[in-house]
Amino acid sequence: MNITEQLNRQIANFQVLNFKLHHYHWRVSGPHFFTLHAKFEEWYDRAAAYTDDLAERVLALQGEPPVTLQQCLGLASLKEAAGGETAEQMVRTLAEDVSILISELKETAAEADEAGDRPTADMLTDFQTELEKDAWMLRAFLA
Repeated sequence: MNITEQLNRQIANFQVLNFKLHHYHWRVSGPHFFTLHAKFEEWYDRAAAYTDDLAERVLALQGEPPVTLQQCLGLASLKEAAGGETAEQMVRTLAEDVSILISELKETAAEADEAGDRPTADMLTDFQTELEKDAWMLRAFLA
């Protein structure tokens, strides 16, 4: 898979994550409602920004980003929300998703670096840094 294809997989992942976070934002309930409702909104805003940055990078590399939900679902490593999750299940699922994203971003950044594409590698490393902080927060919530 070339760098553009790998970036498109991440666009798809962040689109799926964006939908999942909206779903969780609207459906979360229980004693952690106020905390998680606000956090899910913060994260879906960031997922949308990452999607835009990735798509613009793909275009800069003369590629074509995925533009339909069907394309994104076919490319993504992440799965849609199942529906009916408890707040704890939502957080557990997001922790798993963030782990997948970190791993894939790290792999793609290394390949971009090897190919001499520092702008892509730097962008993905920045995303990874933010997601590693999110992973820590999710683990702390579940502890």
